[in-house]
Amino acid sequence: MREFDDYLDIILKHEGGYVNDPNDPGGETKYGISARAFPTLDIKNLTVSGARKIYYEHYWLPMKLDHIVNEELKLHLFDMGVNAGIKKAVMLLQTLLNQTVDGVIGNNTLKALINYPQDIVKDYKIARKAYYDKIITKNPKLAKFKKGWYRRVDTTEF
Repeated sequence: MREFDDYLDIILKHEGGYVNDPNDPGGETKYGISARAFPTLDIKNLTVSGARKIYYEHYWLPMKLDHIVNEELKLHLFDMGVNAGIKKAVMLLQTLLNQTVDGVIGNNTLKALINYPQDIVKDYKIARKAYYDKIITKNPKLAKFKKGWYRRVDTTEF
């Protein structure tokens, strides 16, 4: 069974270091931690250790990822939570599972996950790409990120 740090290593590879792209809705970002999500944080001086603590406390635990058995799905949920927000990541999953879409993983979501009749990871990856397409349609300036977002979905694996 993989540990939190195994998942975090992949997230950090996707996110890289410090970026301040004016077209990125997250604004100033380092290790995937954005000023938009953490406005009081000194993003430029954030350490890997500090990012690890944030990811564990603000992403991993609220998403109840320790309760997800499928390691590849767990990785995709974590990655999507980092990239688009935990609520959006969970809402995509709940939509696939035909559950109440509230953005919170609870007992009903976990039970539905066990009984999902198809390849949940494959379907979740398709849902991620559809989400990116939808936000690009709403905001065409974000099209410059499409190739990277798709690559991220396709390379999110152990």
